[in-house]
Amino acid sequence: MPKLGVNIDHVATLRQARREFDPDPIAAAKVCEKAGADSIVAHLREDRRHINDRDIRRLRKSVTTRLNLEMSLNEDIVRIAASIRPDEATLVPEKRTEITTEGGLDVIRHFRRVAKTVEALQKKGIAVSIFIDPMKAQIKKARESGAPIIELHTGRYDLARTKASRDREFKKIKEMTRYARSLGFTVNAGHGLKYHNTRVIARIPGIEELNIGHSIVSRSMFVGMERAVREMQELVRRARS
Repeated sequence: MPKLGVNIDHVATLRQARREFDPDPIAAAKVCEKAGADSIVAHLREDRRHINDRDIRRLRKSVTTRLNLEMSLNEDIVRIAASIRPDEATLVPEKRTEITTEGGLDVIRHFRRVAKTVEALQKKGIAVSIFIDPMKAQIKKARESGAPIIELHTGRYDLARTKASRDREFKKIKEMTRYARSLGFTVNAGHGLKYHNTRVIARIPGIEELNIGHSIVSRSMFVGMERAVREMQELVRRARS
């Protein structure tokens, strides 16, 4: 079955609402690992709206599974990543005005910067993933960059409001997973996945890991973080059984 990476950004979002010390995202990460998460995901944004530099340093010391750092191509962020050396770095687009990531990184448009960043991080022993839309042209260009992993953006699947549009987006993800695998990629998927729509994506052959954050953190408000993670793990497990 696919592995589960849990994004803890929105634990830090709640902390930042009061600019105090709790809830602590590092404590949340420990609970997620106890509950069976295969990796911890955190996005160090340029504006530091939730996760900050200290969080990343503490996560690097405390995470016992794998730390996946989501990051832009910003040179300062790249330097931080090269210094901290997460197990994996996922390159994502970033705009100051967005509420959350709005789509995949345009590898075609930003190819030189992407390739330069991939090379710099790999020299530090960091596995590099690129978060992209499920499009053949983007996947082909990602292959040229030298990155061994891609994460397919599932946000449009989540936002589809009709069966026809949802089926269309699902078909793209399934077909592009197959295509990316044929090129030798490790394929992950994520963004917008929730308890009611993850099972279908988890059934796609070839997807290695699902990265999910907001829905798990939201669910934890009512049942606790450990149970929220276990429920998602069980949902993913049943999808492939």
